[in-house]
Amino acid sequence: MSEVGQGGVPVSTGVGAESLDAWAALLREQAPSAETAASLDDLKGEWLSPRGRVDALAVVERHLGWLQAKQVELLAAISDHAEGPPSADVPAPGVDMDAVFLGEWDCAVEEVACALKLANSTAAQRLETARLLTGRHPVTLGLLTDGEISYQQARIVAEQCAVLAVDVAGEVERALVERMPQQAAGQTRAAVRRQVHRVDPEGAEARHQERVRERKLLSYPQEDGMALFGAVLPAQRAAVMQQVVEAYAVGYGDDGRTLDQKRADALYDLVVHQQLGPGARESGSGCRAITTVVHVTVPLDVLMGLDDGPGELKGYGPVTAGQVREIAFAAGTVWRRLLVQPASGLLVKTDPLTYKPTAETARHVVARDQYCAFPSCRMPASRCDLDHVRAFDHVRPERGGPTTPENLQPLCRRHHRLKTHHPGWRVARDAHTGAAVWTAPTGHTYINTPPPVYRE
Repeated sequence: MSEVGQGGVPVSTGVGAESLDAWAALLREQAPSAETAASLDDLKGEWLSPRGRVDALAVVERHLGWLQAKQVELLAAISDHAEGPPSADVPAPGVDMDAVFLGEWDCAVEEVACALKLANSTAAQRLETARLLTGRHPVTLGLLTDGEISYQQARIVAEQCAVLAVDVAGEVERALVERMPQQAAGQTRAAVRRQVHRVDPEGAEARHQERVRERKLLSYPQEDGMALFGAVLPAQRAAVMQQVVEAYAVGYGDDGRTLDQKRADALYDLVVHQQLGPGARESGSGCRAITTVVHVTVPLDVLMGLDDGPGELKGYGPVTAGQVREIAFAAGTVWRRLLVQPASGLLVKTDPLTYKPTAETARHVVARDQYCAFPSCRMPASRCDLDHVRAFDHVRPERGGPTTPENLQPLCRRHHRLKTHHPGWRVARDAHTGAAVWTAPTGHTYINTPPPVYRE
């Protein structure tokens, strides 16, 4: 028989499969702890029966909740000791917004994003969820610590109840806690939503009207040269749009395409080959003539069909040679030549000693870096400020940082202000590799390297 550790947990594997199955079943019923976590390495699939593997899987899942609860506590502590978040109030006329950011900057988001290799928005979400769980939902956090619910369920409670007063949020939590351990995340989301509507119907309507004002388009890259395109809009409008697309797709007839393929093609045709509308220029085909700009960077040999390497679609990433050629040889396409260093894949350029970059230099920096130069940020470079890494000297330009691509980097407005005004953040850029090395107030360093325009 094997040795036994704390809580009756075996510490060696010299037992039969039935005993290991019983051990996994026992662990499944116990609250996670440091002692039980130390034994997880012995829950190997080849030592367990099919039933025991399911129990072991549940044990690991409970420990994930336990660890995530510990991360929540750490995030809350980091947030408590960070500077306060920037004020949402509109500054009075004449007030310098940069000065407001300097005095109220919350650098916890950037530090967490860099340390965990997350997007800024994801880091901000985790910090806010941690604040809400530790400050308003200790019972839900306790369920997570015991591995009774998943982090996704805990986050749903925190986020959905954030719009409510503290006492009302507690009422919603109390109505849910008994059933949450038996629910999947989708069931918890639906239950929380119903409770929020029940306790605050007027607020639900007001929040809906606010969301209506925030309606927007979304586009996300997916694998194999595909992208997800859609919109956030009122549900009733989405239902109408779905019916219109469905009817249009049926009109294609039996041409060999699946219904899903027809639906996707119908949406494209309805948007791109739309009928004439207000303010449209009439084209020869009777459709609206709309000017669109799509940026693709591609080596000449790929463009000419001598090589089948990838190109770079701005805002997406690598695409196939076939996709590149489809765009490049479409009617009205404009080509611009860019020079690339063979070793690093970085663009090469020269320009004058003026503070504002020329249009050509700006295009070069945007094409080279593609995104904000802060490690955790994915703001497209075309929507960023062009920042001088070494400050430009307006009195004696030759003594300051030159307006050259080697000394320019795209920074979104938030990270431009952080770099310019926050005394704890510093950045240096390697002119040869393009790597930007950021130093945080804690002394940790984080590196951001722009993607090569073309990789072998």
